[in-house]
Formats: sequence, structure tokens, C-alpha cells
Amino acid sequence: MTKQLKKKINGLRRSPKSAIVVLFVALFVVGSGYTAVNAAVSPNRSIMHSEEQINYGKKLFLANCASCHGRNAEGRDQIAPSLIGVGEAAVDFQVSTGRMPGAASGPQLQVKPVQFTEDQIAAMAAYVGSLGTGPSVPDAAYLQGNGDAQKGGELFRINCAMCHNAAGAGGALTEGKYAPNLMHSSAKTIYEAMITGPQNMPVFNDANITPAEKNDIITYLQYLQKNRSVGGEELGNLGPVVEGLMAWLGMLGLIIAITIWLGAKSN
Repeated sequence: MTKQLKKKINGLRRSPKSAIVVLFVALFVVGSGYTAVNAAVSPNRSIMHSEEQINYGKKLFLANCASCHGRNAEGRDQIAPSLIGVGEAAVDFQVSTGRMPGAASGPQLQVKPVQFTEDQIAAMAAYVGSLGTGPSVPDAAYLQGNGDAQKGGELFRINCAMCHNAAGAGGALTEGKYAPNLMHSSAKTIYEAMITGPQNMPVFNDANITPAEKNDIITYLQYLQKNRSVGGEELGNLGPVVEGLMAWLGMLGLIIAITIWLGAKSN
């Protein structure tokens, strides 16, 4: 009996189908492990929204967003992208900063006064979030600004400064686009921007920058927001080029003034 069982097992091992079975089992194990680990480290709040809130959000969406994004949020070619799978955080960021609804087409959405209340924004975010899995609104624990400002500064200079400037003052990009000034951005919008990648910004998921490191970046930016430059007038924090230009213009103006004064005195 034992010999027959071993013979049968060896036959199954040599079968071409066994490789396919092993492959599927391996993919299942790896996928399940990744999902479990990602869920464990994710700071996004998993909130069960009521059917009433989702229906309210749908009504708001149909009244204010469907003309561009489609009645089912499927998007429209050359007009607006699909919102299926963008997540609650993307809606919360765009609407709470006044970028949405968009006022006009252009290289980049402009910041405007917010047009909805917090409850209305939360309802629309809940509705869009119900259409497909995506980043959720971050947990308040990662928005306290109580991280390591020094480490946050290093991370910001490595990942963000090439567009937003080392001092977070923003800067011009190509084709009429720009990286916004971060000196008036809240911790929530900074975090949501990192996990959703609005406009031309890349997405920094938890594999790129961990939740704790995102908190460090927020801590660094909040330090800049609360403390003025120790070097005197900031001149927009645009760097030595602007400072050199201002110094050159100041010296040129002084030379012209002295020349005029000497000419008037000689007469």
C-alpha cells in the first residue's frame, strides 16, 4: 500500500499539470501575504459609510460632477478622467482645496474658494470610494506633525524639492504648470497629495515613503510654516538667483542716484 501511494505521488509530481498547480498556489500565497501586510501598515481609515451618506454623495455628484466625469464616474475622453478607483482621499483633496469643480480647462486646476461643506465633501468622497478601491482619508495619528523634522527635511529634499523648492515655496514646471506653495497647506492635504498624486505629482505610496516618514515630512513643512527665515527677507524663497538680482538692482540704483547727485552738485 505504501509503495503504491509513493508511486502515485511520484506520478503526480512528474505530471505537467503539477507545475501549474504549484504556480497558482505560490501566487495565491504571495498575494494573500502582500494584502495582509499592506493592510497592517496602511494608515488609511477603513470607514463603513452608511447607505444614506453614499446616496447623498451620489446626488451631489450627479448635480455637480457628472457633466464632466459622466453619470457613473466613468470619465469622458479629452474632458475628465474616470474616478473609479481613485479613492476617497483624491476626492477630499481636490474638493476641499477648491480645485474641483474645475472652473475652466487649462494646464492645471486652479485653487478656488471651497464650494461645499465638510459633510458634503465627505458624502461625495464616500460615494466615489464606493465605486472602487482606492486611497482612503488618512488617519489623524499621522497628521499630528510630531515626527522627526530633520529626517523629514532630508526626505523632502530628496523627493519633493526639485519641484516644490527646498523651502516648500513652489516653482514653475513645463507647459504652464507649476508646483504649488506649501506654506499654507494643511497636514491633511499634504498627506493626501502624497498618496493620490494630483496633477503632475507622482504617487508616494507606503512602499516608497512609509506613513511615519510622511509624518516626518509634514513635521518639517509645519516647522517651515511656523518659523521665518533666519536670513532676513525671504524674497519668495526662490534662491540665490533672485537674491543676486535684487543685490545687483540695488547697487545699480545706488550708483545712478550718486551719479545724479554729483551731477546736480557740480552745477
